[in-house]
Amino acid sequence: MATAQTAKPAPKTKPASKVARKNVRAEGKPVDAIRLLKNDHKEVKGYFKDYETLEDDAAKQALAEKICLALTVHAQIEEEIYYPAAREAIDDDDLLDEAEVEHASAKQLIAEIQAMKAGDRLFDAKVTVLGEYIEHHVEEEESEMFPESRDSDLDLKALGVQLAERKAELMARAR
Repeated sequence: MATAQTAKPAPKTKPASKVARKNVRAEGKPVDAIRLLKNDHKEVKGYFKDYETLEDDAAKQALAEKICLALTVHAQIEEEIYYPAAREAIDDDDLLDEAEVEHASAKQLIAEIQAMKAGDRLFDAKVTVLGEYIEHHVEEEESEMFPESRDSDLDLKALGVQLAERKAELMARAR
């Protein structure tokens, strides 16, 4: 008589970064919009910090591509979902207009970086400047726009669900 063997479940692999692991844990739970956006900010900030330590062109290229994808998706979900909702809920059109202009500048630099290869003249400089733009943009969002959003009547949980779904869709398409 043969005995049935119980199959062991395949070991789960951990997502690469602490922020990615936090987002995986949050899957299935409504995610506050501001928390999701701040987690994205933190993740990209880490990427830029890591980039500064790299010397190998292949590693720089791979990380620059990761940075560009993360920022492109993040900007898209903000522009499609968060900014329109914030524009309705908070009375600060100047702040939102500035954020859109900052996104346009970042997207231009992203396009330039994507058209280059690590090792090309100005590649590192463009990644560095992009990091500086993003640092400035994040500071304004986190110190001004997000607090105004928290103080408004925005349903940040529902907005977070929309952002998370759209982000997952865009990331799946990019892979």
